[in-house]
Amino acid sequence: MAVALAVDLGGTKTEAALIDADGRILDGTRFRAATGQRASSQELAEAVRYVVRSCRDSLPAGATLRGVGVGAAGPIEAADDLVSPLNLPQWRGYPLRALIAAEVPGVDVTMRVDGLCITLAEHWVGAARGYNNVMGMIVSTGVGGGLILNGLTVAGPTGNAGHIGHIEVAGFDDPCACGGRGCAEAVASGPKTVAWARGQGWIGNSGEELAAAYAAGDQIAVAAVARAGRAIGQVIASATSLVDLEIVAIGGGFSQVSPDFFDYAREPIATRFEFDFVRKVKVVPSGLSTDGPLIGAAALIHRAEMVP
Repeated sequence: MAVALAVDLGGTKTEAALIDADGRILDGTRFRAATGQRASSQELAEAVRYVVRSCRDSLPAGATLRGVGVGAAGPIEAADDLVSPLNLPQWRGYPLRALIAAEVPGVDVTMRVDGLCITLAEHWVGAARGYNNVMGMIVSTGVGGGLILNGLTVAGPTGNAGHIGHIEVAGFDDPCACGGRGCAEAVASGPKTVAWARGQGWIGNSGEELAAAYAAGDQIAVAAVARAGRAIGQVIASATSLVDLEIVAIGGGFSQVSPDFFDYAREPIATRFEFDFVRKVKVVPSGLSTDGPLIGAAALIHRAEMVP
């Protein structure tokens, strides 16, 4: 059995797991460690080493490690295999691939931005199977994305193509950590939506509490979720106008705030009444829940033919 060691680095955690050629996570091989803005650079490095070593050491007898796939929060510098995650300011131009390669000598390590990995996962075994023009999105602590066009991933010269979270949304002026204003991440991510709701007088503190308030009919919570969903829909409509997408699969914790989130996202797409090619795009929940980032990192190895 040939398996891939998949690694996902995000703003709050890093994970690793062994994944087979059918996109299944092997039991007992998934490991997690916290990251976060309060961790030092050394603590982040130790978290990554821990999950990679634990996963490596869990390789079943008789299994072959085909390669290591790494999905990292962006931006990245693909040519030099460096990462500068916006939500991890401790790491700027950090050699993540080299850190991981040192733990698995003799094994090929491939790294891409996490949004592209998520898109690969949805195309492989998730909600976008059967489509060849796909955007995968994560709406969580941040907003990320990736592209598959004509059946191949699109990374761009720096590896950051598809970073939909930093497309500016018409009608919004929220300041973004990237330096822009009105970026989808600044408007529609979980923490920013919670912050907006609190600014309107809501007294909760988390996305989970906002979801509960929404379900209970709290008017500020309803307005906050609608605002975020419509902003996501606006950027999807714009992206579809640019590259003629067939389907967008959205995952991430905040996308699960309510099933209505997807209805709100579809509203601004439906207004493009003169552009059938925009209105045709399907907006669907991820078919992989929280497994998408790891499965996508594994797809860098198992589906290498899609990764030019």
